[in-house]
Amino acid sequence: MKTYTKGGRPVKKKSEKKCYRANVKMSTEQFYSLKAKAKETGVTISEYIRLAVSGSVIKQRLTPEVNDYIRKLSGMANNLNQIAKRANQVGYDDIRNEYLYLADNIDILINSIKHDC
Repeated sequence: MKTYTKGGRPVKKKSEKKCYRANVKMSTEQFYSLKAKAKETGVTISEYIRLAVSGSVIKQRLTPEVNDYIRKLSGMANNLNQIAKRANQVGYDDIRNEYLYLADNIDILINSIKHDC
């Protein structure tokens, strides 16, 4: 007697099966934008989202310390503009020490931001 195979597609391994679902709400504009991008690439919306998720890189939000550094840096930039204005009015020689002090502080803050990010 002959044994007959059932035929059909081979059974997928459990790790290959897509068994999780994530519901996402979006506006009409966002949905049609997503639909257009998926059509442009020639894949389904689901496959486009899977490719976007697997290939994306999410950066961490700025920490409060880095935000504080940026705030200080903005203040120093404002001070530097004021020093430049006074230097044009009075003369550069009188303002040189203030400029050098502020420039050193700006360098220190920029290095701190680079170190934290």
